[in-house]
Amino acid sequence: MSIGIIGKKIGMTSVFTEDGRQLSCTVVEVRPNVVTQVKTDETDGYSSVQLGAGERKVKHTTKAMKGHFEAAGVSPKIVLREFSPPNPDVSAGDEVKLSDLFKEGELIDVSGTSKGKGFQGVVKRHGFAGVNDATHGQHNRQRAPGSIGASSWPSRVFKGMRMGGRTGGDRVTVKNLTVIQVLPDQNLILIGGAVPGPKNGTVELRKKK
Repeated sequence: MSIGIIGKKIGMTSVFTEDGRQLSCTVVEVRPNVVTQVKTDETDGYSSVQLGAGERKVKHTTKAMKGHFEAAGVSPKIVLREFSPPNPDVSAGDEVKLSDLFKEGELIDVSGTSKGKGFQGVVKRHGFAGVNDATHGQHNRQRAPGSIGASSWPSRVFKGMRMGGRTGGDRVTVKNLTVIQVLPDQNLILIGGAVPGPKNGTVELRKKK
């Protein structure tokens, strides 16, 4: 488990370096996260902090979660994630800010939920080439998967066979992305390259161990 913070993907842009290079980067909004619970080895068997981000209406919060937030002395939050404690003196109700964790030029890992694509064929899902030759009687086979190998033996389809199916909507982590800029006054961080998920999707930024 690493030190980290919860953010919201805003979109992509590009910045120019001093030597004239153009860098594509992702803009992530990171408002101050609130510590909603501190877990210790004595009480929970491991050490971590639970951070909350985003304001949830009280009427949309279950009674159990209301009690959880009241015990921490904070308002209900939409997203909860666990990270390593940013410092040994952290306690419930403290704020963890973007500028406290990240600086320009360092490498971080970003986790999020990839865009869901629904049911997709083998060309989009696995990168199959299909039957590129449309001649010689190939009528509607350009994007077909071809034979899947089952005959009188084994008379079944092996598990894990690459076929069409639900694509996307998975938890994805992109490692070793560079922090291009940190704008604490605007609660923004610019990360080199692409990060998982759609616009306004929740992402987790983690420091390298």
